[in-house]
Amino acid sequence: MTRGALAGVDGCKAGWIAVHREAGAVPSVALFPSFQALLDALPDATIAVDMPISLPDFSSRGGRGPEALVRPLLGARQSSVFAIPSRAALYADTSDFTTVGAWYAAHRRASEIAKATSDPPRGVSIQAFGIFAKIREIDQLLIARPDLRGRVFESHPEVAFCRLNGGIAMMLPKKVKGAVNPAGMEERKALLCRHGYDKGFLDQAPPRGAASDDFLDAAAMMLIAGRIASGEARPSPDPPLADRFGIQVAIWA
Repeated sequence: MTRGALAGVDGCKAGWIAVHREAGAVPSVALFPSFQALLDALPDATIAVDMPISLPDFSSRGGRGPEALVRPLLGARQSSVFAIPSRAALYADTSDFTTVGAWYAAHRRASEIAKATSDPPRGVSIQAFGIFAKIREIDQLLIARPDLRGRVFESHPEVAFCRLNGGIAMMLPKKVKGAVNPAGMEERKALLCRHGYDKGFLDQAPPRGAASDDFLDAAAMMLIAGRIASGEARPSPDPPLADRFGIQVAIWA
């Protein structure tokens, strides 16, 4: 039996969505404008977050070790795990972009630095660049506060669903051509219900500023937080690696 508060977290348009619960209580969902605000609101929770934690100084083929290890588990879902570029690329431009042109220019700069710090040379996808600010947000907190490293863990939704499904990846995608796929969502909801969620909770509309797939991913992350807290979760790689700041490099599920 897991003791203590648990939180599953995913980035979303409005900030961070968390599905969380206190020990013995039913889950609830909340939106936070920053990861710091989330930490302030859930000061004792074990947190599993769908966001890369720890950054490489140099990126090899396939990205960090965790990505290369989990992709083969996911079959048709493995494209959901994208390679993380170097720390230098992540910090190439930390501006708050006010124009689309500035955003694309920053993407090009980050791609050039990523190519110079990878072998084989690899740029940055638009999808990955879109979450750079959120990756940096967690990275800066974990560098400044080593105490957080024992309760904030990286996971990945499709790896989580696979592990919760007895090692079998989900058959259907969550999205098709950028739109939510209802059949894929129902497949995941059925799995989450087998692990204790109430269907009515999962069917509710997510908070404004978060998408329905963000909500389901956060719900899966909370189950992984429970597995971490109870000692049942396993990291990839096992044992975890560490970056140059001593931050753990692993995807937990």
